[in-house]
Amino acid sequence: MTELRKITFAPVDLEALAAASGRIAVFITADGKMSPGARRLNRLTRGAVARAVESESWEKMKEAQVLSLAWPSGVAAEAVDLVRLERRADASLARKAGAALARAAGKSGLTILAESQRGIAEVALGLALRGYGFDARKSEKAEALGDAVLCCTKPEEAEAAAAPLMAVAEGVVFTRDLVNEPANVLDTVEFADRLLALKALGVEVEVLEEAQMEELGMGALLAVGRGSESPSKMVIMRWNGGVEGVAPLALIGKGVVFDTGGISLKPSAGMETMTMDMGGAGVVAGVMRALALRHAKANVVGLVGLVENMPDSKAMRPGDVVTSMKGDTIEVNNTDAEGRMVLCDVMWYTQEHIKPAAMIDLATLTGACIVALGHDHAAVYSNDDGLCGQFLKAAEAEQEGAWRMPMGQAYADLLKSPVADVRNSGGRPAGSITATEFLRRFVQDGMPWIHVDIAGVAHVPRDLVLSTKGATGWGVMSLNRLIAENYESE
Repeated sequence: MTELRKITFAPVDLEALAAASGRIAVFITADGKMSPGARRLNRLTRGAVARAVESESWEKMKEAQVLSLAWPSGVAAEAVDLVRLERRADASLARKAGAALARAAGKSGLTILAESQRGIAEVALGLALRGYGFDARKSEKAEALGDAVLCCTKPEEAEAAAAPLMAVAEGVVFTRDLVNEPANVLDTVEFADRLLALKALGVEVEVLEEAQMEELGMGALLAVGRGSESPSKMVIMRWNGGVEGVAPLALIGKGVVFDTGGISLKPSAGMETMTMDMGGAGVVAGVMRALALRHAKANVVGLVGLVENMPDSKAMRPGDVVTSMKGDTIEVNNTDAEGRMVLCDVMWYTQEHIKPAAMIDLATLTGACIVALGHDHAAVYSNDDGLCGQFLKAAEAEQEGAWRMPMGQAYADLLKSPVADVRNSGGRPAGSITATEFLRRFVQDGMPWIHVDIAGVAHVPRDLVLSTKGATGWGVMSLNRLIAENYESE
């Protein structure tokens, strides 16, 4: 797994500033009010800090942005980074400030004069997440990230506050690595092996093979993987950190390690991005890692269906009729509408064998979701206003865009089949909604459920505040917060 930047917390030592290597960062308010550390840096640099804060460049800066002074005289550091941030900034701005420092620092080490700044742990989270880069498949590895030391008035308290956030960062990075991996590396076997490694953290992991799923009647999931040499699998991860006997929250992820579209072949342009079609499973895996690392006092089960959708003489064809684990028959009118067929069997298994308190599925399910919401929001659907409200609140707090979408019988009617109980695709109109209506058939009465279509947010074409172009790890932080606020015991 990609290693995070090493971040430590230490008491403030102003006498050591002159000799500090790498870069030195300090927080300054918009009106230029300087902390003791900033005043010391100003004296050491012969007034360079004050001149910068009085400059037009500083006036034009927004909150949480950085103004860098390269190779200032009076200190050994290669740069002094001035961070425009109010002393009592909220968590979102503190994370942005940490991310801005990560961008400014690159690979260099950092001495950060946090002093009595509020939200030091959140600064550390932003610094950790924005420093991520994926180079596992490059022959020349990038230079290792330099360490960061946050110098503050109460380092023990800051370190304790940062510990659970760093656990979440580890989960986000685990997800990003999985989503960024090419499909010839992360096939279904390798994916399952990486999830089995979570046993070392105390997660119970079980892998169901094709023969076991055949016995369970999971005909929809198995139909998707028939054209691939990679065996289909279902992985069940259990974190039992809560009160014994309390029903768990179930997280369900689509894990299509590569999606060609099958016989309904996708256009070649852009197909290389379909290595990310296991993004839902990646998010579930990241959440399970985060929960284990922070020893969450909750019962959570993560289930992922791992398949590859390839064209082959054994592949499912348009017009085939397959039988789901529920017993519903499905007319396959589009083999590229495969993710919902994976999810429906995993969802039914979850309800029959896990008996969860609620379930949330995540999937890079439809291109229609991207047409509707772009790369800024995931599409959220639910049959339970309370659960949905809790999730949307968590997503808003974590600054992960999520937007609730409609459902209804008119959309479900588009899935009617003349030869089977249901078709797997309702065509182009309202494609994300009809996919959700397909899944709703496999939600039992009384089961609180959320479906999250993350097609637009799992892997993005531009840099974001906390991530670079590519895999984002979207959803790990929101789900972790949902669990912390609603499913953990005292």
